[in-house]
Amino acid sequence: MKKLTVLSLLLLFVISVSAQPIFNLGLKAGLNNSKLTFKKSEINSETITKYHIGAFGRVGAGKIFVQPEAYFSAKGGELEGGNVFDVASEFDFNTVDVPLLLGIKVIDGEKANVRLMGGPVFSFLTSKDVDGDELWDPEYYKDQYIGLQYGIGADIFGFTLDFRMENSSNMYKHMDSDLNAKNQTFMISVGYKIF
Repeated sequence: MKKLTVLSLLLLFVISVSAQPIFNLGLKAGLNNSKLTFKKSEINSETITKYHIGAFGRVGAGKIFVQPEAYFSAKGGELEGGNVFDVASEFDFNTVDVPLLLGIKVIDGEKANVRLMGGPVFSFLTSKDVDGDELWDPEYYKDQYIGLQYGIGADIFGFTLDFRMENSSNMYKHMDSDLNAKNQTFMISVGYKIF
């Protein structure tokens, strides 16, 4: 047993020494396609397209890395009139998002790679608005909430391309709990590594 432990530690040491360290810093921007989801199934929610812009870092060794980010993000969603409401309503809000993603390179080439990543995202509201039905009030937005991001990305030379989904906890807490809303966003990002 002692020999197996020593051998395992030696193997782990060799792998960690031979793994190339990763340290990147870069800028990123992209599109958000977001909507609100409700407990009440009769609410018809439609997506709207907005944007995000910010920075990312990447630290790791070998194929494993941690990628913290910070960016300004515009999100929202539209509710169609009909079954429940007489008029359409539009939710519009902006956040500063701080994801902390754990990733792995599934294809690790010399000039290009493909990555899988996922982790929590912490969102802080910077503006909030609702247009339409009087039932909805901007005061029901939470000032901060957390979510989960996951997706796939690629690096080609100094450029990055990411496709991610984001699902939040309740970020709009209405007096009627059936009208609490979560945010769901599909994100496409393009970035450039400065370092």
